[in-house]
Amino acid sequence: MSWDVFWMFASVAVCLWVAASALALFFDKGDHGNHSRKAYGSRFSSRIRTLVISLITVGLIVYASFIVGFWISLGRPPLRTTGETRLWYSFFMMISALITYCRWGYRWIPSFSTLVATVFVCLNLFKPEIHDESLMPALQSWWFIPHVSVYIFSYSVLACAFLLAIAGMVKRSDRFLEPADTLVYIGICFLSLGMLSGSLWAKQAWGNYWNWDPKETWAAITWCIYLIYIHARLRKKQSATALYILLIAGFIGLQLCWWGVNYLPSAQESMHTYINN
Repeated sequence: MSWDVFWMFASVAVCLWVAASALALFFDKGDHGNHSRKAYGSRFSSRIRTLVISLITVGLIVYASFIVGFWISLGRPPLRTTGETRLWYSFFMMISALITYCRWGYRWIPSFSTLVATVFVCLNLFKPEIHDESLMPALQSWWFIPHVSVYIFSYSVLACAFLLAIAGMVKRSDRFLEPADTLVYIGICFLSLGMLSGSLWAKQAWGNYWNWDPKETWAAITWCIYLIYIHARLRKKQSATALYILLIAGFIGLQLCWWGVNYLPSAQESMHTYINN
């Protein structure tokens, strides 16, 4: 399956996600700040929730179908270039939104997640890349798939925590901290797995576990920001605003780690740089 048909699969998936987002935002009338399951007692609201979940899931299946077909046609995992990582980020973003919506029922989460996923889809549509079958020797390792995939999944989960932080700042409420905690715990676990697998991969490919590459450095900084957040939550002495600021700072760190460092002069010789790929 070639990249030329991406727009068809992406269009169908995005339309399904937009429909689900509209239903959740305008017709799901549950009390979505309340963690009680009584909030979803309305039969109509329950049916709407089921429909929202179904539409998001079908969209994910359509999108995943392209990823699988594209993977087979390339003969390698589509994880090498920036565009290919955007492909996965859109996919994992909607998975994270689905998990967040199912668990806490925030009806605006699908809308914002769909917006983010759509932006990345559009970037891939309007800024196409050359996708070939080649992989540099360092990427021809079985560490390649788990390292990149767990990192991208952690980015999407922590992006949902970022959205909760923004909502908490806007509404000046601390009720978003509890779901944000769970997302951060999940996200930092996968972030840690990504760093660990990356270190083992680096040892195999370049002979060192850690080289203080710009991307590695920012990954460590971002990891520490989320650890500070967890520490602050356990001590329960920080204000909600300060905690939300930490979540926002962590998300900014993720963006720098993902693509921002690619534009630093010191990163031009980095094995992590995608600009010229």
